[in-house]
Amino acid sequence: MHKRTLIAYVLFFILLAAVGWGRSWSLALTVLNLCLISALMSLAVNIQWGYAGLFNVGIMGFAALGGLAVVLVSHSPVAAAWEAGGNGLLQALAIIIISGVIATVLRRQRRNKWLPTVIVIIGILVAGHFYQAATSAIESVNSAKTGFLGGLGLPVLLSWIGGGLLAAAAAWLVGKIALGLRADYLAIATLGISEIIIAVLKHEDWLSRGVKNVTGLARPVPREIILQQSDTFVRAVEWFDRSALSGLDEAAREATLHTLVINASSIVVKLCYAGLFLAVLLTVLLLCELALNSPWGRMMRAIRDDETAAAALGKDVKKCHLQIFILGSAIAGIAGAMLTTLDGQFTPGAYHPLRFTFLIWVMAIVGGAGNNLGAVLGGAFIWLMWVEAEPLGIKLVDVATIWLDNDNALRLHLLANAQHMRLLFMGLVLLLVMRFAPGGILPERVRRDD
Repeated sequence: MHKRTLIAYVLFFILLAAVGWGRSWSLALTVLNLCLISALMSLAVNIQWGYAGLFNVGIMGFAALGGLAVVLVSHSPVAAAWEAGGNGLLQALAIIIISGVIATVLRRQRRNKWLPTVIVIIGILVAGHFYQAATSAIESVNSAKTGFLGGLGLPVLLSWIGGGLLAAAAAWLVGKIALGLRADYLAIATLGISEIIIAVLKHEDWLSRGVKNVTGLARPVPREIILQQSDTFVRAVEWFDRSALSGLDEAAREATLHTLVINASSIVVKLCYAGLFLAVLLTVLLLCELALNSPWGRMMRAIRDDETAAAALGKDVKKCHLQIFILGSAIAGIAGAMLTTLDGQFTPGAYHPLRFTFLIWVMAIVGGAGNNLGAVLGGAFIWLMWVEAEPLGIKLVDVATIWLDNDNALRLHLLANAQHMRLLFMGLVLLLVMRFAPGGILPERVRRDD
């Protein structure tokens, strides 16, 4: 099994290196960074499905909350927006909390069956009055550039932790409601909740600017322009590429050096991101392996295999499901925060639950459900295939239609729609894996005690 794992990872890195040699190393590093984030997403699904058999189809909703956390934690606060409607929002929140506390106390006293519900409804209506006025005032503050509250202005790396915590809090609330449902109904419920979360992010401008997007987010690595203006960096590039610069006249040397500095700055920044992402991925992977091999992990697999038997032995199945649901969602939130940090902007309209949830599930299935290393490999490999499917599809169409004239309508139509071949590639990969390796590329290791 260890030999198979080594071979699988070596083949993946060979494919990634082929992208660098065949196209560009800058592109290969971009793909690598997205592969690392995808591996974390796949690991989140593997924890829920591979450990406990939970069919969560709302993973993109928790990733979107992780992206929101980057805005709430790292973006500087918009003072004018807080002055315009901050107090109104706080008043609305206070009314909701007070009405909830009163309703909870009355419900525990069990004096009146309907009074707690009436209290909550009244609280929502009163809070809604303050909320509408406050959000309208906030969104009217220089709406072209701001129109939202902003964040806390803290270091962006803290937002990755914040993304995990925000997603975990949402998962606790969702789990309390939905985890009692059967697998297919749980899938429908989580997908619906994911759509609701993303719809809120798209339309509540005061919180996330909606479809206007939040741009210019802080970065944990230096910006390319800063490196390009650094004399030390320029001299380092000049020394590293001294053979390419030798023999050129002054004008050609300056132009070549300028291009080399730009390319080198892009590569260095992407390497810095890759180092950060790899550190997070390895930390989460190590913790997941320790959890999987612990008594808690064995209990989770026992519940996955036979809930009835586990419950008969005194295990609280719903509580264990809630724990694993929160952990997996927290990892998805961290991955979402990392993706938003890499992009440098938060774009709620880019989250498509059905499309990307399918892709993440393919990652977990192809890699090997129940195997953490398999989930990481599946996430990285499937994303690499997803990105490279379009240029590969164009080449295949070009070869297949080489016998047609260059201006042939059929050939032009196939070349123009070659990007859709990525769906064909994903289906083909999934079909081949399910046929020849039903447990995935790296199937779950079954340990038997002697």
